[in-house]
Formats: sequence, C-alpha cells, structure tokens
Amino acid sequence: MSTTDDLSEALAARHVGIGELRAGNLGLRIARADWEIDAAQALRYRVFYEEMGALPDPVVLASGRDRDAYDAVADHLLVVDHDLGDGRESVVGTYRLIRESAAKTVGRFYTAGEYDIGVLERFPGQVLELGRSCVDSAYRGRAAMQLLWRGIAAYIFIHNIDLMFGCASLPGTDVDVLAPDLTYLFANHLAPPAIRLRALPERYVDMQRMDPEAIDSRSVLAGLPPLIKGYLRLGGFVGDGAVIDHQFNTTDVAVGGQSDLVTDKYYRHFGRDLR
Repeated sequence: MSTTDDLSEALAARHVGIGELRAGNLGLRIARADWEIDAAQALRYRVFYEEMGALPDPVVLASGRDRDAYDAVADHLLVVDHDLGDGRESVVGTYRLIRESAAKTVGRFYTAGEYDIGVLERFPGQVLELGRSCVDSAYRGRAAMQLLWRGIAAYIFIHNIDLMFGCASLPGTDVDVLAPDLTYLFANHLAPPAIRLRALPERYVDMQRMDPEAIDSRSVLAGLPPLIKGYLRLGGFVGDGAVIDHQFNTTDVAVGGQSDLVTDKYYRHFGRDLR
C-alpha cells in the first residue's frame, strides 16, 4: 500500500468523522468531546506547571488547567491508554494543531507572540501550527511520540498542509547552560531564508553562543527533547534566535518542516514499528 493510501485510510477528514490509530494499548484520535479537551488541558497543567515549573496565574492555579483562547479553535491530538479505561484518566499525551483559518478567528498564530512570522503569512501554501505538546512521564518512551507523529502525518495529508511550524522548548532559562544545544541547532539546522522565522527584536536571544567545533554533536543531539529530535529526524529546521519564556521556565526555538518531509519520510523512520 502506498503512503498516500495508508494515510487516507488511517484518518477521515474531521467533518465526516475520524478513526483512531492504534499501537498496542495506545490509541491516537482527535478530541471531539469537551471532556477530552479538558483532560488534555489537565495533562498540560501537570506537565508544564507541576513538573516543569511554569508559573501559574491565579486563574490557572485555581482551575488546574493550562488553557488559552486557541484551545477553542484548535484540533487536539490525544494519545490514550486503553488499559486505563475510556475516561479522562486514559489521556496520556496531547498535541495542539492550529490551521490558518482557526488562527484568524483569534487574530494571529500563537507563535507570533515570540517570532516574526511574516514569511509564513506570505507563504503561498497551507500552513499548520503545532504546539502545546506533552506526554505523561510514564509514557515518554518511543511509542507515544511515534504515534503522535503518525497522527500529524495523517492530519497534514488530509488537510493539504504544505508547511508546519511552531515553538519547541528547551528546559530552563539559563542560555549559558543551553549553549551547546542552541549553537548546535543554529549551526546545523537553520531554516532556509525564504521560510526562516526570526525572534522578535525585543525577545531575540543569539543562538550562536560558542564555537560549533567545540561541540560534541552526537551527545547534544541525543540529549535534545523528543519533539525537537522528531523534527530534525524528518529534515526539519529551526529559526533564527531563541526566546526565553520565564512563565513556562523554558527557552524556546522556532521549529518547522515541509509537510512532504513528514508524509514521505515518517513511515521510513518510524512506521514499521507501528504497523
């Protein structure tokens, strides 16, 4: 079966219903019910605020939910563990997908708060913003991330996406500690100028922080967060400049990739373990 046939049969377009991708006890689907989105927001709170040290405002703290205006217009990929039942306790991973039409209802893409995305606004094809990715600590092995990427591949095929982008986070806000990671990404995976996002001037942090020749590239690559490694394995790229996010206790980099890199390469890299 071809990649195109595999993807088209894996998921139906959202307006005619959606199936579920399976990998053993894990499944992946798009949230359709309010309780599913609430469960994703609760998972995000546990990971971002309780585990990673993000600073909640009073509303977030009281609710125990990470939520914003984009949640209402986004599609939410969910990884569920069927061994945990069929309720909110089964949601163990999530990824938020925002198409251009959805972003317009809010007024802008989320990434525009950190990066100049003018090159994407002039891009002739369809773009998709990916964000708010997290996986429960007990599920951070290979299977959950593979399943998320498999779902993304299907989604971008169904919706004719040409380019995906978003912000990915490195833990912590000390750019000296993160110097090898930032320098490696800039030196080896900088986006081509035509689609290169640049951090907003007031938030720009230079990523070239040391001599690239002094970096143990293999060690740095192995230690990068799984989300960033996933982009790089598929031929993805990073933007110019990092952004410190003190609220979430992270240092962000813009990431992106052409959609055909996912649909054409994903199954070669990961898919054989999920069939």
